[in-house]
Amino acid sequence: MTRQTLSLDTTLSDYLLTIGVTESPLLRELREENAGHRLAKMQIAPEQGQLLGWLARLIGARRYLEIGVFTGYSSLAVMQALPPDGEIVACDVSDEFTRVARRYWEKAGVAERIRLVLQPAQKTLAELLAAGETGRFDMAFIDADKPSYPAYFEACLQLVRPGGVIAIDNVFLSGRVVEPKPEDPPGVHILHEFNARLVNDARVHPVTLPIGDGLTLLIRR
Repeated sequence: MTRQTLSLDTTLSDYLLTIGVTESPLLRELREENAGHRLAKMQIAPEQGQLLGWLARLIGARRYLEIGVFTGYSSLAVMQALPPDGEIVACDVSDEFTRVARRYWEKAGVAERIRLVLQPAQKTLAELLAAGETGRFDMAFIDADKPSYPAYFEACLQLVRPGGVIAIDNVFLSGRVVEPKPEDPPGVHILHEFNARLVNDARVHPVTLPIGDGLTLLIRR
């Protein structure tokens, strides 16, 4: 028994991938391609992708909302866990990065079930709400610009159904959120305050896991 989560060295991390992650060949190919990307750190860890897909299956998700696509690893991981009529709305601002995502969605044969919207996510979320999409998503994943996390969260609370899941990535910011320094970017201070508020937010059941750069999971009440 241990009272504290183990720190993963390279050997243990590799072992985790061996016993805890079952990537499809396409997911593995995408991860390996991303390894050489100048912003490779923006991709979620493979165990996070495994967890997101597991959660989608657990709650019987059919509609998934993603805020922050990058090259499509997380969206593809979840899509592979959705039923044949499952669909995704994916929000991003980068045509360059999402060209890679679209290429892999096409290779997986799921591109027609993913609606990619290239514009600021807050605008897309407002449009979804105006279109009557309140409560029509089973699951949402927030992994984009940190200063906008509170706004994304509030929108997802409306768009995700009661009993649905909201996942929020990078809540640790490599440890900088613990005691933000005055010179830190605004996003660090905003996320520090946001994390503190979530603990007692009566609208959700939260849990934060030391996976990747910190992952908060919330069940919408």
